[in-house]
Amino acid sequence: MCSTMKEGLEVLLLNINIYYGGRGIIDDPTIYVINKMQAVLEELRVNVTRYNLYECKNTITTLPQTLKEADGIILATTVEWYGIGGYMQQFLDACWLFADKDKLSCIYMCPVVMSTTYGEREAKLNLATAWEILGGLPCSGICGYIENTVTLEMNEQYTNIIEKKAENMYRTINQHVSSLPASNQAVRQRVAIPQSIDLTPQETEQLSNYVSDDSYVQRQKEDIQELASIFRDMMSNEGADSEEEYLAEFNKSFKPQAGFEAEYSINIEEKAQNFILVVKGANLQVKYGSIDHPDVEMQLNRATMEDIVSGRMTFQRAFMSGLMKMKGDFRILRTLDQIFVFDTEGSNGNEKG
Repeated sequence: MCSTMKEGLEVLLLNINIYYGGRGIIDDPTIYVINKMQAVLEELRVNVTRYNLYECKNTITTLPQTLKEADGIILATTVEWYGIGGYMQQFLDACWLFADKDKLSCIYMCPVVMSTTYGEREAKLNLATAWEILGGLPCSGICGYIENTVTLEMNEQYTNIIEKKAENMYRTINQHVSSLPASNQAVRQRVAIPQSIDLTPQETEQLSNYVSDDSYVQRQKEDIQELASIFRDMMSNEGADSEEEYLAEFNKSFKPQAGFEAEYSINIEEKAQNFILVVKGANLQVKYGSIDHPDVEMQLNRATMEDIVSGRMTFQRAFMSGLMKMKGDFRILRTLDQIFVFDTEGSNGNEKG
């Protein structure tokens, strides 16, 4: 009978996790506070587990998994110069990215912030706000400015306040005390929607393990670099092949005019090098590259160039319609349509037939 009652009591035991975000220095007043709170909770038969984030800095992304069996948590940090500190911020980020939000909605959180400088109230509020945005339940927290830890240890009233806070947290969790809706939760529902892939809690947990595995992350970076290198090589090869593009069309469509000489440089936006035309009477040089002081410089896109070589557009009409920009002698530009006569697609088809 007694054994059965004991087993029943063990089933009802509360699980509270403490996440300490300070640096772990000896005279940190936050450590004294959470030690006192842990002692009180353990006297109340609460199963308390502490996680020192500075010891888990390489695996912080996996810590949201430890929330699965928790009924409540204590987020404890020390303000040494400004804010809640990097370790605690990383843990909250991990909760936002990898924690099971349905499970978080049932977990109470008590913020504990001690300060050796200014800002303990703001830090406590930041922790409470962050937890509510995550969807968790609030508990009344504790904060204070402690210049010397000895003062905190020797003051019996301070100790009573800490012990009472631990007892109140126990009652809040044990009695499932409700609270009125907060605007922070409304923000999460309406605005603060994480831009992430829709994953199951199990897949999210696995992802957090991958993120914390430095060797896995390094392999992924190397794979990405290798793929990027392959892609660049493909683009480079494609660019080399396209250096022959339009050369045959211009050579085939060339109608020389006696005594006419001109140099044209055409900047096709999608190509790395300019398209060069050098006309000297009956001689024509067509290439990709550069030329000093051409008579006419033009700029157009690939689609416009395709229309020109297919006979659907002329250089002059492309300029007049704004599809092409030019600099130089307009008369030399107009001659370009006279020395290069491109067949339309229809006429090309008839010739082929």
